[in-house]
Amino acid sequence: MKNIETIDSVCTYCGVGCDIAANVDKEQNKIVKIFAHKDGVVSEGNLCVKGKYGYDFVASSNRIQTPRIKKSFLEKNPAIYEKIKENLKELDAIWYECDFESATTAAALKLQEIQKSYGEKSVCSIGGARTSCESAYLWQKFTRHTLGSPHVDNCARVCHSPSLKGMRETIGEGAATNPYNDIYECEFMIVFGSNTTEAHPIIANRIVHQAQRHDNLAVFDVREIKLHRFSKYKAIIPHEANLLVLNMLAFVIITEELYDERFISERTVGFEEFKQKILNDPYANPAYFEDIEGYEYLSKMIPKIAREYALKKSMIFWGLGITEHLDGSYAVMAITHLALMTGNIGKEGAGLMPLRGQNNVQGACDMGCLPYYDPDYQPPKEVGLMTPELVDAMLDGKIKAVLNMGEDLMHIHPNSNKIDKAIQNLELIMVQELFMSEIAQKADIVIGVKSAYEKTGVYVNAMRRLHLSQPLVKSDLPDDWEVIQMLDNKMGGEYNYQDSSEIWDEVREVAHRRFSGASYMRLKRHRKRGLQWPIYDEDTPRLHQLDFRTEDGLGRFVYHQYKLRGMVEELKNKALTGYHLTTGRTLTQYNNATQTKQTQTLVDRYSEDLLLVSEEDEADFPTSRVILRTKYGETTPLHVKFSDKIKPKTLFTTFHYVTSGINRLFGDKSDELIKTAAFKSIKVEVLYVKDKRV
Repeated sequence: MKNIETIDSVCTYCGVGCDIAANVDKEQNKIVKIFAHKDGVVSEGNLCVKGKYGYDFVASSNRIQTPRIKKSFLEKNPAIYEKIKENLKELDAIWYECDFESATTAAALKLQEIQKSYGEKSVCSIGGARTSCESAYLWQKFTRHTLGSPHVDNCARVCHSPSLKGMRETIGEGAATNPYNDIYECEFMIVFGSNTTEAHPIIANRIVHQAQRHDNLAVFDVREIKLHRFSKYKAIIPHEANLLVLNMLAFVIITEELYDERFISERTVGFEEFKQKILNDPYANPAYFEDIEGYEYLSKMIPKIAREYALKKSMIFWGLGITEHLDGSYAVMAITHLALMTGNIGKEGAGLMPLRGQNNVQGACDMGCLPYYDPDYQPPKEVGLMTPELVDAMLDGKIKAVLNMGEDLMHIHPNSNKIDKAIQNLELIMVQELFMSEIAQKADIVIGVKSAYEKTGVYVNAMRRLHLSQPLVKSDLPDDWEVIQMLDNKMGGEYNYQDSSEIWDEVREVAHRRFSGASYMRLKRHRKRGLQWPIYDEDTPRLHQLDFRTEDGLGRFVYHQYKLRGMVEELKNKALTGYHLTTGRTLTQYNNATQTKQTQTLVDRYSEDLLLVSEEDEADFPTSRVILRTKYGETTPLHVKFSDKIKPKTLFTTFHYVTSGINRLFGDKSDELIKTAAFKSIKVEVLYVKDKRV
């Protein structure tokens, strides 16, 4: 068609990181259609509804096109007002609009004032996974070197930080071991705590394909999900029972001597000690479930799953249903133990795959957007605070400024009421965003930036695959790294990058253990296939084939015993009361819906967060809407939908719409090692809204 050009890029949504192609009207600078090439290595020619239709955000009239500064901020900072007043234009009762120079000048002046008054460490930077590796790298570099603060974190804190911790402790690397297409080579699959068809649908396509052909799938979840339709073993487990079940799988493998002695002796240390601890663990025998009402069948099913996993070439997949718990990191270690015991790692069709949530959360962590890692997972000069600790420091008056890049603190983090109180103590919030998200509305300075479809940059997906994106449409907005560079220069720095390729070349030197061979030229040449890190002369589709990425090259067993608590304890004591809530995604919306709610067809499919309730509990819900409450806060009224897929006394809801207030329910309970919020189980009180159900 006339004026229509097809441009290849990468999807902006989940960690699958699908290759996409866009038909673009060059004359109107508009995306007309997004699709996947039939030979797409990640997509295999298929996209989910978000990838296919969720691009209206690019041209949305709600985009932040001009920087904004809050009037109340300038009233409190008259010296800054005097500096930039010539460039201010009234927007409404709350905001002025201004140019990028004025916005970054105001931010730099306030940062300097805060650091002079409270010290260098009084500022922090949060975000980085919604943008390119180049911007994420410069984000942490600017924070650590220009600002002199160790406090940098990203949204991995609320998702897969426990995967990074658990895998690094045991096998030295916190990333997927295999490419997605190894699913076609495996003989048995376990999916644990991942609603894959909704959250990672293009990976689910592969899993379903194999399951239909070979009847070789086991699925563990607290409710029945779509993937269970295709599973040989439909394992519904109680809330917070992950580590309990995983140690049981290990117990069966050990007691029935299904482990790979040669692999263990040649490639691991600590097995004998681990073995004795499992054998003496009072919770590790699957027979424990014989006394757990409603879940007795697991005592027989768990051994069957353990046998198939141990005796076949197997893969394990997991999501936030594993990591967002008190023992998330320990559960990940328990998963790697299974692979180490059976030799199901370092081989084609055998390995471990954490299903990461965002399309560059792997890359943001690789770039050093974590308080305890520099780029390439090297030790930093000083370890900073994790986001929950930063919130406490805001309340204590130790953190006075937050720089935020593409991460809605007010929506995606737990204990929303606490965060709201904490940010009232701040003297500066600067946000780089596409839309006026909840945190942007709380900010003092908001700068609109390019979306992924408007810029060049490297993105790393859940299988360590690097994809060099290219702009689909033109934009006059700055890239995130350009805003950072402007700030740096105004604070005495000397950044002078001409384009993103110069930043990437620096990344290749600083993070050479993973990226030294990944030049833009090579990434352009392999845009369709991508390259999997570590990349030297060749890339590395499979990790750990000869050695683990630990100091001595050996895998480690790090045992942790399950602690009886929550729903399992209530069931054990025959005293199940109240309702236990879990949370998750739906296919048509993405995380806080900032982008997806700009596409009306996606909103029409899922326009509010629904509360799923067991049909067996219908008598307890006389109204069509209810409010959920904990001691930390309460939701707005949620629409009740009854389902035969939910166990009695358990509830499920999504969290896509900020108006629902789901995260007000959650307090500070988090992973013991890495502070990832325990979003996957909380006991709630149900309040009835006075509207009789029709």
